[in-house]
Amino acid sequence: MQTLRLALDPSLDERYAPEIAWTWRYLLTGAGYAWHVCHLAEPSDIAYVAEPQRAPFARLVIQATPRLWERRSAPRLVGVAAVDGFTHPLYNGERADEQLIVGDQGRLILNRDILFDVFWLLTGQEETHFPKNRHGYVDLSGAPYLRDHVVRQGLASGIGARFEHLLGETGIPPGEPRWRHGKRAAAAISHDVDYPEVVRWLEPLRVLLRQGIRGLPAAIDVMTGKRHHWQFNAWLALERNLGAPSAFYFVARQGSLREYALGTPDSFYDIRAPQFRALFRTLIDAGCEIGLHSSYRAYASIVQFAREKRLLEEVAGVPVVGNRHHYWHLDPVNPEATLAIHEQLGFTYDASLTHDRYLGWRRGSCWPFFPFLQQERRELRTLQLPTGWMDSQLFLERDANPGEPDEVLRALADRTAAQGGLLLVNVHDYVFDDVLFPGWATTLRRLWEHLIARGDFWMATPAEIATHWHTRYRRLLASSAGLGVERAIATGAPL
Repeated sequence: MQTLRLALDPSLDERYAPEIAWTWRYLLTGAGYAWHVCHLAEPSDIAYVAEPQRAPFARLVIQATPRLWERRSAPRLVGVAAVDGFTHPLYNGERADEQLIVGDQGRLILNRDILFDVFWLLTGQEETHFPKNRHGYVDLSGAPYLRDHVVRQGLASGIGARFEHLLGETGIPPGEPRWRHGKRAAAAISHDVDYPEVVRWLEPLRVLLRQGIRGLPAAIDVMTGKRHHWQFNAWLALERNLGAPSAFYFVARQGSLREYALGTPDSFYDIRAPQFRALFRTLIDAGCEIGLHSSYRAYASIVQFAREKRLLEEVAGVPVVGNRHHYWHLDPVNPEATLAIHEQLGFTYDASLTHDRYLGWRRGSCWPFFPFLQQERRELRTLQLPTGWMDSQLFLERDANPGEPDEVLRALADRTAAQGGLLLVNVHDYVFDDVLFPGWATTLRRLWEHLIARGDFWMATPAEIATHWHTRYRRLLASSAGLGVERAIATGAPL
């Protein structure tokens, strides 16, 4: 295991130590390195310092910008800049540099505070400035995130990948591989089980709303029971052929049409029913993961949230380690409060921190990461698996996601591979029928065929991917010194 010597500017470390340490852990463990923190006057591999001349013995110097840390919620994104292999945010009042990396007496100096860029992206500093709808969805209309397709670029993990290459340019050997079997990237299929049993008088209306008058025959088929949403066997057959085990997230709180009409849109099925008990056995025997699709208002009550997790575990007969919120419904005012509940309930991972309407990565990372709880200035223990694409984004939100679907998804996959990240997709349980949902399942199949043809993606369930990342992360921490790891290792306290 390769261990780097890291020197930190004492003045920054004193004021922003938890924030800077968390960001360094994301970059270094993402790139596969352990570390030992040393003094600026000592020889080091990397120095993070406001004045480069203060680190004369560092192989790579990253110039810090204290004023950004002082006003970290103030910068606003006006675009992106691509310079010297880095694609980074361009904040209001900034001009794009013509050069970021300079050579100086045998060392490289990066005169851009990429630590702050990554922190700003991963913690969603700008999200508070955007309007939200009643579900808490961020509206990016008119913002560079949509205009320049920034959400598709993975800026934070892109900075991490370029940083990793820059270390190689200084002569530092590669770090520990990110993924199993020598693969360049990882991929996982997941299904939100929202509507497996159709309401026969209601669903024909939904078909007509989606397809217009041409959907009349399909609507009649639904009304008469010839078409349905119980598509689990079809998914299992497809995924078996693709060699891609998936996760199914089930809602454990049964809702109703009345609640739906009054603003609580939980699913209508009861996981305790015999057909679901049998389904769980079938899915588990096929190697699938059972996850929780926490209810619409679960974030508001840890007692209710825990009840849902416990019920699903009892009925399915397996531990539930992963979660995704129904409607992506985190606390609209303070999403981090919901992420903290995931930790309290002992989830290994969550996969909810994404946009509903917009394809891409909400926090700019296709690398999994442990979110930062800003109120307590610490790292959360529940891993966040970033979801990159949900099916409806390319079929019901085309204006917000322009482009031919297959081309858009292949580009997203290629971006993921270039950054060595995770492509986690979400295709709902009920959309396999090509008459009711033309092209939805076929688009997923073609994407996975593209990944298979590439040959450099490790395909696994989200739980397997999260377990791998946890294990790799802890192994790197155990070989490191500094950035808060000693106390966490010795006491088990959060980082």
